[in-house]
Order: sequence, then structure tokens, then C-alpha cells
Amino acid sequence: MSVQLSEIQRIREMIVGCEQKVPTLSGEMKNYINFDNAASTPSLKLVLDTINQFMPWYSSIHRGAGFKSQLSTMIYDTTREIVLEYCNADPELHTVVYGKNTTELINKVARRLITREDELVFTTRMEHHSNDLPWRYNHKMEFIEVDEQGLLDLNDLENKLKSYSGRVKLVSLTGASNVTGYLNPIYKVAEIAHHYGAMVLVDAAQLVPHRPLDVKNQNDPQHIDFLVFSGHKIYAPFGQGALIADIEFLNQGMPDQVGGGVIEIVDNDYARWTVPPEKDEAGTPNVVGALALAKALQAFQQISMDFIVEHEKQLTRYALKKMKQIDGLTIYGSDDENDVENRLGVITFNLDSFHHGLVTSILTYEYAIGVRNGCFCAHPYLKRLLKITPEENKAFEERLLQGDRSNIPGAIRMSFGMYNTEEEIDQFVDALQNIKNNRISGVYEQNKMTGEFHPQNFRFNFNGYFTL
Repeated sequence: MSVQLSEIQRIREMIVGCEQKVPTLSGEMKNYINFDNAASTPSLKLVLDTINQFMPWYSSIHRGAGFKSQLSTMIYDTTREIVLEYCNADPELHTVVYGKNTTELINKVARRLITREDELVFTTRMEHHSNDLPWRYNHKMEFIEVDEQGLLDLNDLENKLKSYSGRVKLVSLTGASNVTGYLNPIYKVAEIAHHYGAMVLVDAAQLVPHRPLDVKNQNDPQHIDFLVFSGHKIYAPFGQGALIADIEFLNQGMPDQVGGGVIEIVDNDYARWTVPPEKDEAGTPNVVGALALAKALQAFQQISMDFIVEHEKQLTRYALKKMKQIDGLTIYGSDDENDVENRLGVITFNLDSFHHGLVTSILTYEYAIGVRNGCFCAHPYLKRLLKITPEENKAFEERLLQGDRSNIPGAIRMSFGMYNTEEEIDQFVDALQNIKNNRISGVYEQNKMTGEFHPQNFRFNFNGYFTL
């Protein structure tokens, strides 16, 4: 299936700021190329327009007697229905708990999960810190290994589940890596985990904007027990994330945060909690964020996830093929442009003899291309892909503790959204080729305390573009 240019242009016209020009070192204003979509996505115009249409009707929800409060409550409750339907969840058995983002909601599950002294949680070596640290500091935990390419080792998963003989309470894994773009076989993992009596949580922050989702019926051995994602990854950057969870699970125990909205009764010496999902949404909720998130999911249905999948696969094939032609460029994970079925458009790489921070700064200041560098909140995984030895890691940590960030290990990440184009990739690859050949306009200096590079005697005047 070939994606037509007219379809891509239609998508670009739906994105806020897609043709925004930004300043460069030369003084020329250039169209901004955003290849940092794995971090956050721009807003859909439809989402922003919907918010603007709603705002005259906004009021605080639940228990408000006024017309606007009742209308806002109806909208908020409807957003849950939209999220459940999009993920094929059963509203009789599942509910949606809202929070700020994926990180907060995984922490919520980690604090709400009750484990015995002999029980533990599994996560994997490829996780974002948000799906690692909450488990480390709330439960006994063990990692499922990855292979040399960074792919999840299913044999290790099953062997460890066998060895713990029913004592694994939960397997928590990412749906897609934010470093290599690898798609994990979440339904196969769920089937294996359920066979050994464990529940499954999928961190779907990277997955939702790029693939269709189905939590499946609870009688299906491949069902997903917990699904978590963020609005800011799905073209709705308005401070809302969603957790799809079993109502029965949420009924157990007390909420992890208490205060207004989570109770039925409070007396001088006791409190009685309300029912899910309100039980887990302390305080005044982000109605606007929920509206934005739900509207973005509706937009995916209008655009067609089949289109998004095919277009982003084409971009990934094209980028891998072009980037491999640059001498000295190393891609971490698979660089096979003929095998993009089980990965997303996330490509992490380094350029020989160039600090990862220097490359990203040159792309910013000279080409108006936005990418990201560092370890992408996945330090253990990236350091493994970089093949950093324990001795090297110790030396890096010692320098960091002394305030020197000048040589912290890392890489450069480009990540596609549904609106990116092959022409943008051409400009990106040309820029990398120029950098590799030392065709660089500016003279860059590094701040050792921050690790950042900037051109000498030049700073952006941000107040000239937006200020409060």
C-alpha cells in the first residue's frame, strides 16, 4: 500500500505549528522539522478547536448544580466511554482512571498493587524509567533480559516465571521501546504471564499514537490487565494520561492519594472511600485534558490507523536506507530497512567522532531540526546498547557527581509522527552528511555543567517569539 502525497498534506494541515518557521544561526527563518515525537507531539487542530469550543461551557464537575457543571460532568464521563471503546475494553469490567501522565499512573498502580512478602513484580531491561523505578521502590522486582540487539528475551521471561512458581504478581512492560522502537509481543507476553498466574501491565505511551490497541476480553488469555498512556504523545498535550484497569482491582485497598472527590463519608475518626474511578482521582480533575485526549482518539479513527501505520513504516524504511549510507553512523538496534513490521519510527544513533550533544545542537542552530540526545530516560537499556563497561560507567558517574556533564554517554534520537515526510528526512540526512564532512557554520562550545553545546557569541532571543 502506497501513501499518497495528498493524504500526507491533509494530515500536515491538521497539525498545529506544522509549518512554523524558526530562527537559525545564519539569521534565516526556516521551517521547523520536528523529529522529536517520541518525547511529545504537537496538538491536533481538531483537539485545540474542540477545547476552544468547550471553554465557554466549562465549570467544575461533580456535585455542581449549575448548568455548566452538569454539562462539564457529562463531557468528562463521556470521555471515559470514548477511551474504553477505543481500546475495546468492557465498561462493565473496566474503567478509566485519569492522571497527569503515564509516569503518575504507573506509580499509582505500583502503590495500589498489594504483594505478599514472597511475591514480586517483573519488568524488563528495555523500560523507560517510568516503568522501572516505581516497581523498584514499591515491590521486590526482577528484570527480564534483552538480547544483544535489545529485543525482549521471551525464554528468559518464561524460565523466570517457572522458577518463581506462581509468586509473580505482575509483569510490566513497554508496548514499544522509546529507544529502539521495537514493538514488544504484548499479547504473547500476556498469554505466558497469565499461564503462570501473573497480571500484565502495558506501558503504551509509545504505542498508542502508532498502532491500534485492544485490551481484549478478560476471558481471553491474551488480555491486558492494565493499559497506561499519555495525551501528550497522541497530539493532545494538555496534561492528561489514562489508565485502563479492572474495576475489581481498583475496589481493593485505599487510594494512593486522598482528599476531595475520593470519599463517600468523612467523620471525625473515619473515612469511607467512594467507588472507582473517582476513588483514584483526588482533587479537581483535568476536564480539559480528558476532553483533549478523547478527541485525539476520535481523530485517529477518522484519519485511519491503517494509514498512520503504513505511512510511518514507509518513513522508517526510507530513513534507515538513507542513514546507512553515511560513513561512521551507528544505529542502535535493528538497521534493516526491510524489517519494519515490528518496530516504530524511532531511530537512535551516533556519528563517529562527534559528541551526541554537538550533533543535536548543530541540527538545531543551523538546520531548524528538532531531535533529542542523551539516554532518553532509559539509562540501563541505552548503556547496554552502547556496550559501556562497568568501569566506564563508574568513571562517568564520578565525573557527574563532581558536576561535570561534558562526556556523559548518550546518543541521538529521531522519531516520526504521522505528519512527517520523506522530504524532511532528506534534509535531515543532508545535514548529517554535512556535519560528518565538517561543513559546519558555527563554532560551538560546551558548558561542562549542563553538557549543552551552543554557538559562540549567539543565543536565541526567545522573547521575540513568545513571552508571558
